[in-house]
Amino acid sequence: MTKADLTKRPEQVSAMFDQVAAHYDRTNDVLSVGNAVLWRVATTRAVNPRPGEKVLDLAAGTGTSSASLAKSGAHVVAADFSPGMIDVGRRRQAAVPNIEFVVADGMNLPFDDESFDAVTISFGLRNIVDPKVALAELYRVTKPGGRIVICEFSKPVKPLRSAYYWYLRRIMPTLAKAVSSNVPAYDYLFESIAAWPDQKQLAGWLRDAGFTRVGYRDLSAGIVALHRGVKPTDAAAPLGAGEK
Repeated sequence: MTKADLTKRPEQVSAMFDQVAAHYDRTNDVLSVGNAVLWRVATTRAVNPRPGEKVLDLAAGTGTSSASLAKSGAHVVAADFSPGMIDVGRRRQAAVPNIEFVVADGMNLPFDDESFDAVTISFGLRNIVDPKVALAELYRVTKPGGRIVICEFSKPVKPLRSAYYWYLRRIMPTLAKAVSSNVPAYDYLFESIAAWPDQKQLAGWLRDAGFTRVGYRDLSAGIVALHRGVKPTDAAAPLGAGEK
């Protein structure tokens, strides 16, 4: 991938993340100005994993988020479309016994129906060719009464929006050149953030997928939003009965 390309062809997206895997976590820490750690803590608290539960961490990358979830004692399946990310994750998290790494396509998950007590995806939904199909798959593999948590870039509050997009287009590329092994890949990431729907639209997608009790809260003034939902215990529950 040599330029920003939002067609999100699966083989290109997978190859792109293979290329940045080795320095991915360091680059994220720098480009987020340290906020990546805070967003991960907020996501782990929202998932609220418990001992004995089975949790799917989709788009897990190198397993940093999975390790945070696994501290609870839950069994965490770290799934990612990029074999390179999974290879790095297996090495880095080798000391964590309750993480299982799996190469998986978010639009065709290799798991049985109703397999997980909770499912989560951080900064990966916008990289999937059809996010609505991925949400349907996440709904399918979630147990009735189970929960979903999505942490994703979103639309910041209006007073901050212009400055944020200036930062994305002017400052982040300079930082990426200094710390990333694949600058064009981050050009794609910057463009995908700007093109991603706002908080209300993603909440609507969650309801359309079948999740109820849907809500969201902004992190870092809306630069990131944390979405939540619950799979109804009654399979006949009506769609769209959300909160916000």
